[in-house]
Amino acid sequence: MPKLNQINAVVTARKGDAEKQITELYKLIQKEQLFTGRERTYRPLDEVNGQKLPPESQRVQQRADDLIRQAREKWTELWNLVLTQDTGNQSAKADVVVDGKAVLANVPITTLLFLDKQVNDLETFVSKLPTPDPAEEWAHDPNSGLLRSKANESLRTSKEPTVIVKYDATKEHPAQTELFTKDVPVGTWTQILYSGCIAADRKNAILARVRKLQDAIKVAKEQANLLEIERQKAAEALFGYVFGE
Repeated sequence: MPKLNQINAVVTARKGDAEKQITELYKLIQKEQLFTGRERTYRPLDEVNGQKLPPESQRVQQRADDLIRQAREKWTELWNLVLTQDTGNQSAKADVVVDGKAVLANVPITTLLFLDKQVNDLETFVSKLPTPDPAEEWAHDPNSGLLRSKANESLRTSKEPTVIVKYDATKEHPAQTELFTKDVPVGTWTQILYSGCIAADRKNAILARVRKLQDAIKVAKEQANLLEIERQKAAEALFGYVFGE
């Protein structure tokens, strides 16, 4: 008995081949002149002295029964293969095993095919999740549910005018002074940053598990496709009904 993966490999090719052949046959059945023939002979009224003309003929180039037979052959092979494939898909199952533990048991092959694509989409989604600025130290804040950085303090200053005496006054000259401003500390800012991003180590751990799951699903697909199946027949009964056999 063939294995399901062998049937799967054949079905796609057979579908294309059958479609091409049936299309060609469909074009032929619309050319009525190919199904028409004739024979024509000439006999003059005066068989002794009358003009003799050669017979004319046109051969029938196509027979409807032949085209039916060819179409049936192509359809029969394809329909039987697809029924065999679908019957196998109903029975083919496998466990999704990660690190020796079955995450899912007896998963149908059709679901495994679906999950294979979905988990690929999941990996893309997780890989694009934002992570916080690595220059900061982050910790989970239970009150807000966000990531919280360490407190960072910085001084707040105020510009205050200051007069300096460049030269003291003398009997001859007044004092020379200069006005300038200087930054004077007046307080302290304490800043805490919050982030709704996902922690980098958590993201990496999730991605690692997603990739293990991807591999496990691929292994399960291969395992399910090793099911041996009996060849099924659909076309014989259907054509028997259609053509009254």
